[in-house]
Amino acid sequence: MTQDAYAAGAETSQGRVFTVTGQDWDSITEGLQEEHDDKVVVNMGPQHPSTHGVLRLILELEGETVTEARCGIGYLHTGIEKNMEFRTWVQGTTFCTRMDYLSPFYNEATYAMGVERLLDIEDDVPEKAQVMRVLLMELNRLSSHLVCIATGGMEIGALTVMTVGFRERELVLDLFELITGLRMNHAFIRPGGVAQDLPAGALDEIRDFVKLMKKRLPEYAALCNANPIFKARLDGVGHLDLAGCLALGITGPVLRSTGYPWDLRKSQPYSGYEDYEFDVPTRDSMDAYGRFRIRLDEMWESLRIVEQATDRLADLEGAPVMVADKKIAWPSQLSIGADGMGNSPDHIQHIMGESMEALIHHFKLVTEGFRVPPGQAYVPVESPRGELGAHVVSDGGTRPFRAHFRDPSFVNLQATSVMSEGGQVADVIVAIASIDPVMGGVDR
Repeated sequence: MTQDAYAAGAETSQGRVFTVTGQDWDSITEGLQEEHDDKVVVNMGPQHPSTHGVLRLILELEGETVTEARCGIGYLHTGIEKNMEFRTWVQGTTFCTRMDYLSPFYNEATYAMGVERLLDIEDDVPEKAQVMRVLLMELNRLSSHLVCIATGGMEIGALTVMTVGFRERELVLDLFELITGLRMNHAFIRPGGVAQDLPAGALDEIRDFVKLMKKRLPEYAALCNANPIFKARLDGVGHLDLAGCLALGITGPVLRSTGYPWDLRKSQPYSGYEDYEFDVPTRDSMDAYGRFRIRLDEMWESLRIVEQATDRLADLEGAPVMVADKKIAWPSQLSIGADGMGNSPDHIQHIMGESMEALIHHFKLVTEGFRVPPGQAYVPVESPRGELGAHVVSDGGTRPFRAHFRDPSFVNLQATSVMSEGGQVADVIVAIASIDPVMGGVDR
């Protein structure tokens, strides 16, 4: 037994606190038999490999049954929201993309759309920029769901699911690198549009990826859908009904596993989603198995949207990807140098060769940023984990007065205790995996 400085008696209800560090479980239970105390409080995490980052679970156990479960968060706090108050509006994109690091484009999109609403330029964002946003977000939904299924399978011993999941995710990250220059933390979706146009050959690469994924996705169904071991591990575990979801504000696949087809892309369309054909998959099982099947179905729908976006981009060759207002728009014709870093000499020559006034304006735009009229805005998007929204507040300056994000991982974690209490210790892992929290989005 060790004393835990972060688990006082008031915090962990009744009983002694045991931090299990690898010894045999029997050595713990034998010591308890002498005290005739049926309950024990243990820590699962924050270093536990199944807690999706650094999440601490405080479990009160009676034998193998969980009688109480609570989350301890804050171990990954980065101060992103506060840091954004000390950077320009465009630089804020570089910060918020790092929150939910498995779906960075959604962080960027909700923030950029909030700034655009404050600037009153929502209708001025070019069509090509909106289509590129949809394309990147749906590719990001694919990569995020692949990680969820891969890590969820790994945690219950289905290692083949993990290997094929990360194999496909690498293909998506290759597309991100081709389009944005980075595999993660892109800062590509910016107020007014996107950072730059698609590179040559990108649409062909995307089409090849879609063809390949249509062959690969059935592998997940073959591995898991009717697998009696996999299904027995998930079926009926992590139960949460519609009333519980609504009471706790749960969104995303967890909500849709109750049969309620709530998806912001349909109910509150943004970025032109109303012009795409896709369905909102639902299940009525209200358990971890249903959430797994929903994510698998959603990947098929994302492929449909990616195909439609690719066809539209083919017809928008040469169209602008940033608003025309030069007092807001960062140059979107950037090109990368031969070393893969910085601007190419041709682009630098273009900026330097226009006029002294243009050079001064470019310098002020980059160093000082643009001013945003006073006000506040909240524009939510449907991220892979549910409703993600940025509440941005401006005092009329060149920096956000306040930026706060409604992250679905943070809200959905409330369901941990409801899903886990009354079940087995092993089922806690399955319940957490079915929520799919990302601690970078929880702590921010």
